[in-house]
Amino acid sequence: MKIDDAAARLEALGNATRLKIYRMLVRAGRAGMPVGRLQERLKIPASTLSHHIKGLVAVGLISQVRESTTLVCHAEYDTMRGLVDFLVAECCADELECEVAARPAA
Repeated sequence: MKIDDAAARLEALGNATRLKIYRMLVRAGRAGMPVGRLQERLKIPASTLSHHIKGLVAVGLISQVRESTTLVCHAEYDTMRGLVDFLVAECCADELECEVAARPAA
């Protein structure tokens, strides 16, 4: 994952409302959740919800599918895993180097 993509996704999740939406969709599983149910649970105006959903769709964290007259949102789990993998990929990479540098000279 490119750093700019990771930054955009983290920025999108940095908003409390978008983070709530995303967490609800992750909890909903592969079946996703209709926009109407998201609105009921969050108790926010449809226009506000639509604005936040657009932001999450734009960075690839969620997708939307029309099922008859219902718009259903789905968490993009591969994108989520990619973001988490990106965040932990460098975990402790410099630890050995730091330990060597911190040792007193013999």
